[in-house]
Amino acid sequence: MRLYEKAKKLGIWNPSDLDFTKDKADWASLSADEQDLIWRLTGMFVSGEEAVTLDLLPLIGAIAAEGRLEDEMYLTTFLFEEAKHTDFFQRFIDEVAGAPADLSRYHTDHYRFIFYEALPAALMALKNDPSPTAQIRASATYNMIVEGVLAETGYHAFFSMLERSNLLPGLRKGIALLKQDESRHIAYGIYLLSRLVAEHPDLWDELQNQMNDLLPATISIIGDTFAAYTVVPFGLVEADFINFAMDQFSKRSERLEKARGSSLDEINRVTKIVIELDES
Repeated sequence: MRLYEKAKKLGIWNPSDLDFTKDKADWASLSADEQDLIWRLTGMFVSGEEAVTLDLLPLIGAIAAEGRLEDEMYLTTFLFEEAKHTDFFQRFIDEVAGAPADLSRYHTDHYRFIFYEALPAALMALKNDPSPTAQIRASATYNMIVEGVLAETGYHAFFSMLERSNLLPGLRKGIALLKQDESRHIAYGIYLLSRLVAEHPDLWDELQNQMNDLLPATISIIGDTFAAYTVVPFGLVEADFINFAMDQFSKRSERLEKARGSSLDEINRVTKIVIELDES
């Protein structure tokens, strides 16, 4: 319910209200490779947000079927926010970037594995199998890998490119708001997975295996992005982003490790503290 209160307070922003006036002028000043890198990142984000919007309902249904009303109330904000994120990136494409019609050309084999195969498979499996094992696979894929590692690294890339150069303020503002939304999603995912591991300690290996199995493709998506350019635009350095992604992965893993052997009361206490400390 604390996350639900934060979602009501901080999650009600409208992509249509963002001012892209300066973004349009900034866009015209960018080099072809700089525009291409922004297209590439945006193309991955908009498809990723759309994929989650399409695939999320089975997770909400599985939690609702267990009679967890407060969880379901918060999860209703997930779907609204993922749809809003899709809207945001599409508006930037339509009004500023004028990107090629087929952004899927930026989707490498590693990206397709995560978003075309692993994500829908894990979430859609809940339609027929809402078991704790299936919930662990779904939340680990969605909250820990897609949001907790890939999206967080993508935000880091956008801010590294644009913040220091004071470029595309409308895009930056939208991503900052989007990041706030998804920090709540990650917090819920950590809570859900911690609860499941505490209730079913024998499923720890399932959680660990799911995350470790997806990690190589996740890191390779970053490598694919850098490999596309002889000289990487904006002076970005691949190692910085690999290290950032691995740090995110390690942080998520360490938080979940603490749930092993913990009581539900302890998990609730720690979750409450984390949510209260997180301003987003």
